[in-house]
Amino acid sequence: MADGKPIVVEMDSFAGGPPVKPKKTAKDYFVGPRDMTHFSKWPFVLRVHGSIVPHILIPMLVVAIWVTSVVCACKFHFTNHKFDPIMLTVLGFIVGLALSFRSTTAYERYMEGRRYWAQLTVTSQNLARVVWVHAREREGEDGKVDLLGKVTALNLIVAFTVALKHRVRFEPYINYDDLRGRVQFLETYAGAASPGFNVHESRVPPLKRFGEFLGVPFAKSNPRAQIKRATQPLGNLPLEILVHLQTYFDALIEAGQLKVPIYQVQTISALSTLNEIATGCDRILNTPLPIAYSIAISQITWIYILLLPFMLYAKLGWTTIPATILAAYIILGMALIGTEIENPFGEDVNDLPLESMCEQIANDVDVIMSRKRPAFPGFVKRDANAVMWPLSGCGFDEWLGRSEEEIREALATKVAVGWRAGHRGGVPDRVPGSGSL
Repeated sequence: MADGKPIVVEMDSFAGGPPVKPKKTAKDYFVGPRDMTHFSKWPFVLRVHGSIVPHILIPMLVVAIWVTSVVCACKFHFTNHKFDPIMLTVLGFIVGLALSFRSTTAYERYMEGRRYWAQLTVTSQNLARVVWVHAREREGEDGKVDLLGKVTALNLIVAFTVALKHRVRFEPYINYDDLRGRVQFLETYAGAASPGFNVHESRVPPLKRFGEFLGVPFAKSNPRAQIKRATQPLGNLPLEILVHLQTYFDALIEAGQLKVPIYQVQTISALSTLNEIATGCDRILNTPLPIAYSIAISQITWIYILLLPFMLYAKLGWTTIPATILAAYIILGMALIGTEIENPFGEDVNDLPLESMCEQIANDVDVIMSRKRPAFPGFVKRDANAVMWPLSGCGFDEWLGRSEEEIREALATKVAVGWRAGHRGGVPDRVPGSGSL
């Protein structure tokens, strides 16, 4: 209790005992992004979660009806038909090139998005560390203002990552459970334009949701629908957060609380890097594969699949039906995978797990500011500091009482011990508990 007001902790995970694992529903197996902490013992060939099976069911049904009709027509009506199989080879080569191009470009975009978010994690950690360790706090009541200011700045770093996640998913407001509390105190265009309810709670008709799940084109929603329906300017929330962070760092520098020039440069450089990351994500999002390529690849693959039974029937007969269905599964599957990962920021199963990445950054920042800046040389002088581990388990005080020659001799001995341990599978000769070397 502080100032007569209790500190309210809204989490019940401190109640003791192992955390309760929520039960999985059918939605968890077919809706993404994939939970990276989940471990499955099923072999990949039997897994459904993450596969393109749900999205390919309707195309496969169309192919099955088509090839069955063609085979029946060739069997009972056009018994003397002959088709040159050379077309199979020519079209197959073209389809292979098209699918290779589609997969390569889609995976490049996926990995580029992953690199941006890895860079975002590193930059957020570095910026939070510099602020927490090197921004000085004044004495007295002003010190509490400085402390809360540092906490606010670190919270805004996390808010930037969450706001970027919503931006690349075309979610322009702040009324989201993971964002509202972090930015509602800022004056932003998104905050002024946000409706008075959580836009994630809007209901989607079950039939439409089922159609989206099966990949029916006419059931898909326009991802930019919220942006198009906006009646006020939406601004650029990640950029506006960076403006507030820049203002905070300027105030630190002017007040002399961030004195060392290299730390000043690091903060400005980190903000520039965050801005570049946001711009890069926008570039990936707004410059997909040219539509002409997408149309041509789709048309080429479908022409090949529709002509395939005519080419196979002369040699395979009724076996043409399963052979064509299998070939269509492979060809359409590769094409659909490229379409799915082309935008790595969505909510498909194979998209980047942005929720997990944002949570990891938030946890890392919380760890950084969970303790006061370590005092040097206080933590070095602790007796538990086994400075020569694994050569010796003796503490700092015991080694402090030895001569410099003995310390340097022990350091040289560590090299030989480490070399022998490497040749024995990482097991050192001995690790003394507390005795002398």
